[in-house]
Amino acid sequence: MELNRIFRYEIPTIIEFGNGSIKMLADHVKALGGNKVLIVGDPGVVQAGVVDRLTAPLKAADIPYAIFSEIEADPDISSVEKGTEIAKAEGCDLVVGVGGGSSLDTAKAIGIMLTNPGHIRDYVGINKVLVQGAPVIAVPTTAGTGSEMTIWSVLSDKKEKIKLSVGSTYNCPTLALCDPELTVTLPPHITAATGMDALTHALESYVNKATQPISEGLSIQSMKMIAKSLRLAVVQGENLQARHDMLLASLIAAMAFNSTRLGLAHALALPLGAHFKIPHGTVNAILLPEVMQFNIIGNVSKFAEIATIFGEKVEHLTMREAAERSVYAIRQLKNDVGITQTLSDYGVQEQHLDFIVEEAMLSGNVPVNPRKPSLEDLKNICRAAMTK
Repeated sequence: MELNRIFRYEIPTIIEFGNGSIKMLADHVKALGGNKVLIVGDPGVVQAGVVDRLTAPLKAADIPYAIFSEIEADPDISSVEKGTEIAKAEGCDLVVGVGGGSSLDTAKAIGIMLTNPGHIRDYVGINKVLVQGAPVIAVPTTAGTGSEMTIWSVLSDKKEKIKLSVGSTYNCPTLALCDPELTVTLPPHITAATGMDALTHALESYVNKATQPISEGLSIQSMKMIAKSLRLAVVQGENLQARHDMLLASLIAAMAFNSTRLGLAHALALPLGAHFKIPHGTVNAILLPEVMQFNIIGNVSKFAEIATIFGEKVEHLTMREAAERSVYAIRQLKNDVGITQTLSDYGVQEQHLDFIVEEAMLSGNVPVNPRKPSLEDLKNICRAAMTK
């Protein structure tokens, strides 16, 4: 890093991490001054009994609550409206989000709208939120999005087929309550996709142009834990150590990219996910090796370091050759955890590439990418991801 470069690191969220930590939920609600709780979670966490594990300590402490579960993958802005209406009607003054990124992003946005005027659309972009939202406790049940730590809520306008991102430190949860035991029943394919999402967060933050010493250390630690534990978490879902490592790696990766943004995989993932309904972690996994191949010459030394982190033998290689091994390592990891699809499997064809790359180029992740892309470069990345 340049000696004269000024950087900033800010993370307002409190972290409580550990097996069984969910049992302390009522204590945290009281400490934050909550009188009535809105629990926000998708139908899956309700059916799996996860919400019951939250309501049990609330009941024991005589803390009233309401439940809002009308949330789908890639949550629509209408979910924020509905959840806010319910919270206000029920007199809820604290939000508990439980689940994956869709639930947590919705919960955070509801917290914002409980104290801010207008519509959530008014706050799309960066630092447009006017005042601190209602307290939000984020309880992740997947190890991937890092939404329990980030400034971002990624929402969809499904009528317009676009993704909308709200970014503000006011949008960070007040508390991330992270209990690895809640992730043990996550199916292998979701474990794989969310784990690859966490890896993409750590890796893109590490190599991009906005990286700084604090985020770099976080990215390295996250990648080391993912290299060690993602395969095990996928094939041994009951392995609590692997689940612990992956939930922590996801959280740490979010702490890294919160201050740096990401890169081309995420820039392309948003339009591809919006138009072709590709799960976010899956589309990142498909794109990541091809984006890495394009980016190598923009940060050769760091890609060589990534190869080492993922166990590649590079002692007798040049730095450029070592950097190439990082692409091989991540492609191997992706395949090992069962993500072998291509973009073509989701219906992406050559005639779609113009509007995909034009939307991707508008992303704030493009300027920080280690190599400046042209529209044709982005098309070539997609073409490679359509066939491999």
